[in-house]
Amino acid sequence: MRITGSHAVVTGGASGLGRATAARLAARGARVFLLDLPSSRGEDTAAEIGDAATFVPCDVTQVEEVRAAVAAASADGPLRIVVNCAGVATPGKLLGRDGPLPLETFLRVVNINLGGTVNVAAQAAAAMAQTDPADGERGVIINTASVAAFEGQIGQIAYSASKAGVAGFTLPAARELASSLIRVVTIAPGLFETPMMAGLPPQAQESLATKTPHPARLGRPDEFAALAEHIVENPMLNGETIRLDGAVRLEPR
Repeated sequence: MRITGSHAVVTGGASGLGRATAARLAARGARVFLLDLPSSRGEDTAAEIGDAATFVPCDVTQVEEVRAAVAAASADGPLRIVVNCAGVATPGKLLGRDGPLPLETFLRVVNINLGGTVNVAAQAAAAMAQTDPADGERGVIINTASVAAFEGQIGQIAYSASKAGVAGFTLPAARELASSLIRVVTIAPGLFETPMMAGLPPQAQESLATKTPHPARLGRPDEFAALAEHIVENPMLNGETIRLDGAVRLEPR
C-alpha cells in the first residue's frame, strides 16, 4: 500500500503512539486525520504535525461519531490506512481491597479498547470497500494490542482481557476482509514511553525499563510508528499480531 497520497485515520492521535504514527505517515505524504476526545491536545498536535494533519474530535465508542469521522476522512480522497491507538489502562484486581472488581469498571475498559477498535475498523472497512483498488489493495487496518494480552499482570484484569480481544479479533477480521482487498494486522507493544507510562513515578518507570532484555530501555513511540509504516507498505503482512517488545516477558507483578 502506497502511503503517499493516501488518507489515514489514527485514533488516539493526540499523544503517544498515535501521535508518533500520525506524524510519520504525514511525513511520508499521507493526509492524516487524528481522532481523539474533544478534551485532548488534538488541535495542538495537528498544528504541530502540519498542514497534512486534521483533528477530528471523536469518541471511538460512539458509532455515529466514528461514522462521521470516517466520512470526513474519505470526503476528498480514498481512506486507505487506519491505525487504532486509542485506549485506556485502568487498573483493577478481580478481588481488591474494596471487594470484587466493579463490572462497570471492567466493561468501560473493554468498551474503549476492544469495542472502540472494532467500531472504527467496521466503519473504516465499509468506506474502504467502496474505493477502487490501488496496487491490488484497498486498505490496511492496524490495531494496537499489548504484551499484556499474553502475560497480563496482577491488576490488569480488564486491560489484559481487552487487549487479548484485539489480538483475537485480528485473524477473523483479516480473513473476512480479504475478499475486499483489505488487510488487518495488530501490533502488541511491550513497555513503551507513553502518557500511560508517564503517569507512573520515575522510580517505577526506571524499574520497568530494566525488564526489557534488549534494548534495556522503554520503547519509543517512533519505533511503534516505524513498524506501522512497514506494515502499510508490506502486502504480505496480514492477519498477524506482531510483538514489538525487545523480548520482554512480563512477570505476575
